[in-house]
Amino acid sequence: MQKFDPATAIQRINSCDASRGVNPAISDSATFTFPEARLMTDTFHGETEGYFLYSRHWNPSNMALCQALAAMEGTEAAWVTGSGLAAITCALLHEVKSGDHIISSMTTYGGTFAFMANYLTKFGVETTFVNFQDLDAVRKAVAEHPNTKVLYTETMNNPLLRIANVPELSTIAHSIGAKLIVDNTFTPMIFSPYRLGADVVVYSMTKFINGKNDCVAGAICGSGDYINSLIDVNNGTCMLLGPVLDPMRSSSILKNLHTLHIRMQKHGENAMYLAKRFKEVGFKYNYPGLPEHPDYALFNSMMNPGYGYGGMISIDMGTAEAANRIMEIMQQKGVGYLAVSLGYFTTLFSNSGKSTSSEVPEDIQKEMGMSEGLIRFSMGLDNDIEATFQLIKESVDECRK
Repeated sequence: MQKFDPATAIQRINSCDASRGVNPAISDSATFTFPEARLMTDTFHGETEGYFLYSRHWNPSNMALCQALAAMEGTEAAWVTGSGLAAITCALLHEVKSGDHIISSMTTYGGTFAFMANYLTKFGVETTFVNFQDLDAVRKAVAEHPNTKVLYTETMNNPLLRIANVPELSTIAHSIGAKLIVDNTFTPMIFSPYRLGADVVVYSMTKFINGKNDCVAGAICGSGDYINSLIDVNNGTCMLLGPVLDPMRSSSILKNLHTLHIRMQKHGENAMYLAKRFKEVGFKYNYPGLPEHPDYALFNSMMNPGYGYGGMISIDMGTAEAANRIMEIMQQKGVGYLAVSLGYFTTLFSNSGKSTSSEVPEDIQKEMGMSEGLIRFSMGLDNDIEATFQLIKESVDECRK
């Protein structure tokens, strides 16, 4: 197993950069040279520090991004993947084998739900989906499934914007020797799940972390031992499945990461403004930054101050037909784009039940409380948010005529 000392590796990267640029040089290489043959052998055996073997395992560009992500999350290490779902599936696969069990939040991204509900069953891994807002229900599921290896949740779930009690879920998971894996895609910097007790934190970096919707990428953050086990040359899930991120994209994401704190503040500021205006005009809205949200107190108990309450907000238009018509009008008026994904500098909106949560069966959508008329907004970086509100209100009023 090849291991790295971050300080040694970064020092080696910098010493090779004759330009001394303010941005790390992009490593445009799939493989790397060794001054001595024995060092190649030693690197294969995990007995060197600071040497790079093959880009599927490590390369200087990915290393630089991983060190920045680990610093942000408070973890010892991180590893980056070619998509958010690659990060999620690898993290889950790494913990289970045939006969093992997963307990997951019922409300989760549709692709994640489908992976656990449909795909993992081919390998004899079953998943129980539970309302994670009900901690007693989680404890009951744990008691009923002693072969549980993973509790899985999203810090702010998609698309209902409920908040997971990470410290309590960590206690429940660790009581049976299971790991708590948390998807923090909606709330980077706002929450630090690892510091709150999670064992592994995953991201779709396509979203807020990158912020430009010009690439697909993911990340896995955890302890040094955990990341090294993921990329072990003999049995590491990431090493053997090969979902590595391209170094060109790593370099681009690293530059965007430096503005993440500013962007999260503005996304949250705009979402908060809309929530207050939606309340004034009587829209049926959902935003965790106002006291009437059921998880407002929990949010405040776990959040990192200064980054707001997130850029995700929703309104309920009752029916999918009304939601679709309003979204079409909003796009025509220039509110933003009728599109999936989130974290973009322009506002994005979609009808979750018919798009990003469509893999979740309709009966389960109803059980989790998802309205067919739910419009999920990912607020952009609009400078005149009152003008945006007026366009949204005009769109709703026009649809209701």
